[in-house]
Amino acid sequence: MRTCGLDVHKDTIFCAIYDGKDAIVRKFDTFTPAIREMCGYISSQGVDTAGMESTGMYIDPIRTVLRENGMKAVVANPYLIRQMPGRKSDSKDAVWIAKLQHKRMLPSSFVPNTVLQELRTYTRAYAKFVQRRSQALTAMDRILVSGGIRLRSVLSSTSTKSFLEVCRAIAGGETSPDALVKHIYGRARGKPRMVEALTGCLEQRHAWQLRQALEEHDLYERRIAESMHEMEGLAEAHYHEELRLLQTIPGVSLTSAICILAEIGADMSAFGSSGRLTGWAGLRPRNDESAGKLKSTAVTKGNMHLKPMLVQCAWGAVRTKGSKFQQQFGRLAARKSPKKAIVAVARKLLVTMYAMLLKHEEFRPDRTDNNMDEKAVMRRLNYHMAQCLKLQRIAPKQGCTEEQDQTTAKRPGIFVAAPVPLERGDSVCK
Repeated sequence: MRTCGLDVHKDTIFCAIYDGKDAIVRKFDTFTPAIREMCGYISSQGVDTAGMESTGMYIDPIRTVLRENGMKAVVANPYLIRQMPGRKSDSKDAVWIAKLQHKRMLPSSFVPNTVLQELRTYTRAYAKFVQRRSQALTAMDRILVSGGIRLRSVLSSTSTKSFLEVCRAIAGGETSPDALVKHIYGRARGKPRMVEALTGCLEQRHAWQLRQALEEHDLYERRIAESMHEMEGLAEAHYHEELRLLQTIPGVSLTSAICILAEIGADMSAFGSSGRLTGWAGLRPRNDESAGKLKSTAVTKGNMHLKPMLVQCAWGAVRTKGSKFQQQFGRLAARKSPKKAIVAVARKLLVTMYAMLLKHEEFRPDRTDNNMDEKAVMRRLNYHMAQCLKLQRIAPKQGCTEEQDQTTAKRPGIFVAAPVPLERGDSVCK
C-alpha cells in the first residue's frame, strides 16, 4: 500500500509517496497547472488519498483539484501531527504525514462540502460586515463627543434610528439644539437633559467626518442586506427542515440558525458524538493534568466563528422566561461567574442541537427532569434515601438536640419533616 503526504506552503508543495519502507519526495509549485500535474503524479503512483495539514486558504485549491480528479483529501489538525522542533524540514514533514497516513494514524478533521463552503462565505462575510458597521457607529459617536454632543448619554444605543437621524442632520449642516431634537423619536425626545446633550461646539470638520462615517455605515448596510439575501436563499434551498428545527430552540433566530448550520452542517455523523462536537467548537473544559495536579480547566480553542454565535444564542436563551436554559444559568451563576455560566449554557445548546439534527426532532422543553421515567425516579429516590441515612448517622455526632430541631421548624419557609427510622434494606416504594 502506498500513501501520499502533502506539506503545503504559500509558494511550494512537497509531495511524499511512502510505500512502508522508502519515501519519494517531489516539489511542486502552487500554481493551478502545477497542482494538476501533482494530482496526475499522485494518481500514477496508485494513490487515491492525500493527507495534508490544515493551513487555511492554501489548501482550498488543492482540495478542489483533488476532488475534480476523483481523489480524496484528508485534512488534519497541525497540532496533532507536529514533529519535534529542531529535527524537521519541509521534506520530513511531507514524509511524516505520509507515514501517519500509511499507519492509519492521521486524524481527519471536519471538511465541509461545496454547499457549506459557499454558505460559510456568506455567513462569515455577514458577521464581518456587522462588526464593521458597529465600528462605524462607534466612530460617529466619537466624532459627536469631540464636538460636544453627548447623545450616547441619553440614548440607549448608537444603533437607534434617532442617533442616525441626528448624525445625518449634523452632517447636513444643522447645529441648532432645538432643530436637532426634532429628529429624536418616541419618548426619548421628552427626556430632561436631551436639549443639553444636543448642545455642542460643532465645527465644519465634524460635519465632514460624519459624512465619511455615514457613507461607510450605509455601505455596510447594503452589504449586510446582500449577504443576508444570499445566505437565506441558499440555506432555504438545502437546509429548510434543519432551519425549522433549530428555530424551535429558545434564543435561536433564523440568522443564527443559518450561521450555525454553515459551521457544523446537517450531518452529525461526521462528528460521531456530542462530546467531539463540543470539543471541536471549543466549549469543553481541557484536560491538563500532571503529577496529579490540574493546571488549567479553561475551555479549549475551537471554531472562532461558531463559538461567538453560540454564546449570543445562549444569552437569548437565558433571557427567555421559563426555559430550562434560564434555570441552568441561574444555578451556575450563583456559584460561578456569569461568563463561565454562559459558556456552559452555550455548550448545552450545542448538545441539544446535535441531538435534534441527529434524530430530526423538534426541541422538546417538556423533556426535563420533571418528566422522568420510572427508572430515573427510582434512582433519584434511592439517592435521597442514602442521603437521609447518612444525615441520621451524622446528626447525633454533631450534637443536634430536639430543642434545635424545634427552633429550625419555626423559621419561615423551612419545612422539617418528622424523623422516620430508616433502614438500608427498606423499599423506596414503601
